[in-house]
Parts: sequence; structure tokens; C-alpha cells
Amino acid sequence: MAVDFKRSKTKENLMRAFAGESQARNRYTIAAQTARAQKMYAVSEVFLFTAEQERAHAKRFYDLLKNQAGTTIEIDGSYPIDHFDSIPELLKSAHHNEMEEADDVYQAFGEEAKEEGIIEAASAFFHIAKIEAVHARRFEKLAELLETGRYFESSETEYWMCLNCGNIHKGTRVPEVCPVCLEEKGYFIPADLAPYLREDLMVIY
Repeated sequence: MAVDFKRSKTKENLMRAFAGESQARNRYTIAAQTARAQKMYAVSEVFLFTAEQERAHAKRFYDLLKNQAGTTIEIDGSYPIDHFDSIPELLKSAHHNEMEEADDVYQAFGEEAKEEGIIEAASAFFHIAKIEAVHARRFEKLAELLETGRYFESSETEYWMCLNCGNIHKGTRVPEVCPVCLEEKGYFIPADLAPYLREDLMVIY
């Protein structure tokens, strides 16, 4: 038998998730500013790209609370302070937080929603958990490349994309300036991490 939503744990979990996603969006927006200030423009765009998806997650959770409009939901919770100047540290902390949501928090929230018979909320928690795992892997890969000095160069031939103009560079090192749009190398990102790029498109290059 379904639990009355007003008395459910899921109501509070949805508000916790809304708060968490809202804070993640702001943290990533601030991280994007830090990356941009250090001329890592492509990494900045990854943070902004992810922040916008966190906004969409927050809206989904908020919409599931619409039947509580006009009320106030009191919650407790703990949220991270990931205010670093180091871009790898920002990426690693983002990876940690995304995995915590994916593996622990949203799985638990989803199971509680199932037990309470609130299936739409359970589905939202489980689906968004999978997305957070994708975010985590992307942040982890970027941090690894930066920490090992392989973001802008490689011992083997690789591909990079300029996020400003779309130019794909093939080689072992990113040029200091994009030969197409003449922007700084910070606009380049390893092509396998670039949005919308499929590996089979590489054949045209």
C-alpha cells in the first residue's frame, strides 16, 4: 500500500535532492569561472555543460514536489565545500560527489520511494543516478589527464577538438593556437571527451 506523500520519507528526499542538485549547479558554475580564469576554457565548458544538466535534475525533483506548493519542507543534510584553486582538485571533488549520488544517495532514495509506493519518484532517482555516474567518469578522466600531463600532449597520435570552432587536431601535442580560429590552446579538449563526437566521425580526418 502506498504511503501518503505528505507523510513520506520520499517527500523529504526529493527536497534533499533538489537542494543537492541546486548546490551542485552553483559549485560547477563557480568551478567554471576558476577554470576560465586559468585559461582552461574547454574544462570551463565541461563544468557549465554539467551544471546545466544538474539544473534539469533539480527541476525534475522540484516538479515531483508540486503537489506540496505553498508548504515548507524542513530537511537536514550535509553538503560539500569544494572551493579550490586547483582545477584537478575541483574535478576530483566533483567526481567524488557525483559517485556518492550515483552509488549511495540516489540508490537509497530510490529504494525508499519504491517501498513507499511512489514509483515515479523512484524512477527519477534511479535514472538520474545513472547520469551522475556518467558525470563522474568524465570528471575523473579530465582530472587524470591533467595530473599526468596528458591533457595537451601524448606519446602517441591523438585527436583533440577546439570547442570554439570545432577544429579537430591530430598529433601528439595541441598547438599553442588553434590554426583555424586562432584562439588559445585552452579551447582544446581530448576528442573522446568532446560533446556530440562519435568515434566513427574520426574517419573524415
